[in-house]
Amino acid sequence: DVTGGKVTISNIDVRHFDLTYLRECIGVVTQDSYLFNGTIRENLLYAKEDATQEELEAACRTANIHDFIINQPDGYETMVGNRGLKLSGGEKQRLSLARVILKNPKILILDEATSALDSISENSIQDALEVMMQGRTSIVIAHRLSTILKADRILVVKDGVIAEQGTHEELLAADGIYRDLYETQFRVVLDYESEQHTEQQKED
Repeated sequence: DVTGGKVTISNIDVRHFDLTYLRECIGVVTQDSYLFNGTIRENLLYAKEDATQEELEAACRTANIHDFIINQPDGYETMVGNRGLKLSGGEKQRLSLARVILKNPKILILDEATSALDSISENSIQDALEVMMQGRTSIVIAHRLSTILKADRILVVKDGVIAEQGTHEELLAADGIYRDLYETQFRVVLDYESEQHTEQQKED
């Protein structure tokens, strides 16, 4: 239960929903992805017990993890270790993304879901996530602004309170905290790309 106020879905307090039903409706991917000590297949089937092999592979392709799996000696029967100990941070996160894609929930919560991915993997998965978020309620918690640029509504939280809210364009126009964050993050990207371009010109 919340300590103040209330959380509603379609104007109905979540405390009025059956807990099992509510859990079935929500899919969550966190920064610290949780995997249990079993095979890759078993971890995926936790989201949908009756999923076919084709469904498993489709979800893993979308999450950009299928090629990694089939290159393992045991493929989908590969043991991941306790809490995914045998996988890298990026591999665990992509497997968690595949699991939520397989679940296909009505409400999607992504809490720093791409934080452990490199920029190439993040870009490939971001396209898939944007398609997945269509037609469902999606809550994205992120420090990387690239993951929320197309959000219908962005809430900027500072010191535990909502400091700003609006669309990406509205927040840029407001010339406040969000704009400062945006310019700082993307200036770093632009500076890096400029340095790479300069180095390439020197080599040529």
